[in-house]
Amino acid sequence: MEDEEAKVMAKETIKETTEVTTKETTKETETNNISVKNLSKKFADFTLDQVSFQVPKGRIVGFIGENGAGKSTTIRLILNELKKDGGEIEIFGRDYREVALKEDIGVVFDECNFHDVFTAANLEKILSGIYKSWDSGLYRRYLERFQLPGSKPIGSFSKGMKSKLSIVCALAHRPRLLILDEATTGLDPVVRDEILDLFLEFIQDEEHSVFFSSHIISDIQKIADYVILIHRGKIIFQEQKDDLVYRYGILKCGRERFAAVSSGDYIIRRETAMGVECLVPDKEEARRRYRDCIVDNATLEDIMLFYIKGGAA
Repeated sequence: MEDEEAKVMAKETIKETTEVTTKETTKETETNNISVKNLSKKFADFTLDQVSFQVPKGRIVGFIGENGAGKSTTIRLILNELKKDGGEIEIFGRDYREVALKEDIGVVFDECNFHDVFTAANLEKILSGIYKSWDSGLYRRYLERFQLPGSKPIGSFSKGMKSKLSIVCALAHRPRLLILDEATTGLDPVVRDEILDLFLEFIQDEEHSVFFSSHIISDIQKIADYVILIHRGKIIFQEQKDDLVYRYGILKCGRERFAAVSSGDYIIRRETAMGVECLVPDKEEARRRYRDCIVDNATLEDIMLFYIKGGAA
């Protein structure tokens, strides 16, 4: 009798555990357009090490880090251009290798990959035959909006015009997800601002997301909802942008004064010619606690440099 009760209890426990796991998985699928778990890829001189993050629906996620940190490798793995060594990648809650997913993903790299002899009108004919959801009306409206000629060869376009065209092509098949790898690099501020506004328009549909890698940290700071920092193949943090920019600060003081600063009040410290600088997670609290020290605001670039250049914890 006791054995039967034990079996029943065991079955109920398994059922409850399964139901909880299923609910958690379903919830994640409902809220994230990209889910990456423990993603790994090893090269001779570099390892992407157990990378995990999410790109929520209706959000822009900035992906930052120094050259060689693993940003492009991560993006190429998500796009199935590289074979992963381990981990999981889901897009829209489905296996990232499903061919049908390409219809719902717009991709833009730092270089225009269209042949110089093509025109924008040529691209419309080609791409409308590739994407079932291609919207020629939307494409032409974007060309007009960004003053991109339909009949001139792409080889005659400026870098800014080529970038705009790449983004217009990525949007004209009405994707739910944009993946951008250094898409605004090398552009003048006016063109970058136009493109950033386009990304903000894109996520007005709360089913849409943008995953945006860039070395131009001011662009990330301007439009991102979340920021992921990768360094030497490892994720350092994924945080809400506003928490980073509005809460973090830089405490500055002399070396003697620093001896009295609690290690629990800062994240990283570094030595300077003038004394010590610390990255603090709550600048207002630091200002209250250390009234005789300078506590400056921290930009996203400041925060990134603290982590990348290193220092003592």
